[in-house]
Amino acid sequence: MLELLAREAPAYGLRLTDVQLDLFQQYHNMLVDWSSRMNLVGDTDVEVVQRRHFLESLALGAALREREILRPETRVLDIGAGAGFPGLPLKIAWPAIELTLLEATAKKTAFLQAVVDKLGLSDTRVITGRAETAAHDPALREHFDLVLARAVAPLPALVELGLPFARVGGRLITPKGSRADAEVVEAAGALRTLGGRAFVVPFEVPGPVQKLIAVLKQASTPSEYPRRPGVPAKSPLS
Repeated sequence: MLELLAREAPAYGLRLTDVQLDLFQQYHNMLVDWSSRMNLVGDTDVEVVQRRHFLESLALGAALREREILRPETRVLDIGAGAGFPGLPLKIAWPAIELTLLEATAKKTAFLQAVVDKLGLSDTRVITGRAETAAHDPALREHFDLVLARAVAPLPALVELGLPFARVGGRLITPKGSRADAEVVEAAGALRTLGGRAFVVPFEVPGPVQKLIAVLKQASTPSEYPRRPGVPAKSPLS
């Protein structure tokens, strides 16, 4: 039993059922098993995973739920999903959301699909691909209510990678550290070009200071964005 998760989830307004806790347990078991063969997370210790990955993901979901951004049937995209954080914990805790996990590394998407199948998660799909390419797919472009980007990258690059997936009126959300306000200033040009407006909101989690940058999609992103793979990170819009 994941006692830390069960004990601390109520602090975020969540009382996880035994079924949900069992799903988290199976998820952790698979994370340990697969990490012995590939690099998924740096530390699979049960206490570390509960606090650093499960609870931080739930804290993010709770913050979005409080602001009525995360609602039943919300179409959620997790970009650079990696080992599935925060998308999979959100799906376990709020099963009515529609979740898409986008990850460029095929070995990681194999893991993600195995977890989805093992846990029996409905309305959840796994896509192998880079955001720069996938964002030009008509089935994905401007389709999502909520786009999550946990990856560490400058905000101008994250906006270019993530905002094309959001519908007009939808949001791109990314957790950031103490430089969040400065990053919003640095991304002003990219936000104007790509159709977004950014806000910094509080995000209380244990450990180092974190904030959430919420980008509201106000207008359609021009069709030429995102640029070809690698360019947004190497040459961010200014």
